[in-house]
Amino acid sequence: MPTSGFRVLLFSLLLSVGGLAGVFAQTSTQPTEESGQHRRTSEPYTGDLSIFDSPGRDDRLHVNRVMDILGIAPGKTVADIGAGSGWFTVRAARRVGEHGIVYAVDINPEATRYIDERARKEQLHNVKTILSKPDAPLLPPDSVDSVLLLKTYHEVAEPVTLLRNLRNSLRPGAKIGVIDRNGNGENHGINREIVIHEASEAGYRLLAHYDFVKDDKMDYFLIFTAQP
Repeated sequence: MPTSGFRVLLFSLLLSVGGLAGVFAQTSTQPTEESGQHRRTSEPYTGDLSIFDSPGRDDRLHVNRVMDILGIAPGKTVADIGAGSGWFTVRAARRVGEHGIVYAVDINPEATRYIDERARKEQLHNVKTILSKPDAPLLPPDSVDSVLLLKTYHEVAEPVTLLRNLRNSLRPGAKIGVIDRNGNGENHGINREIVIHEASEAGYRLLAHYDFVKDDKMDYFLIFTAQP
């Protein structure tokens, strides 16, 4: 049988090891979100796409002012990343006219099929759909003047990689817009400071920020451009 002194020593050692194990476990499970990769995100929407075309949405999101700020004008090339139903795609397509192009980019094949059919019905021959990858928009090189991610950024699981892969497609001076709602990533919103940090890590600088989209001031509109 161990002596009383030995039992005390053994108990102390076990406490010490247990304490270290607890500290190690606590440290090793802390989230590492410094790179912006694999942070909390919302599940990409896969339901009824027609819900995005609710009456009055143009006015609520002040879409014409958004397009003015992004420099969307006749003859320009625009990328709508996370295009969904094509709500923004068709508005941008009418703005850029027959000499412009709008790329409707989405990871959901149902969305690209939906937009192809919509563009055909609305006789918008300047709309081109792209079935993209979650971390790459697959746009043509040196092709895009303006980009918008409308209520999409909170669904992007690898935002820094996506933004880096976008750079090759941008023309000099291209503007990248992000419209989203402040949130924790999982509640269909993402804090604007996280977006700014991730864009900076991907090689972009913030040009301007606005809060006129949606009158409740919860939505923000950020404008970036690629660093040289």
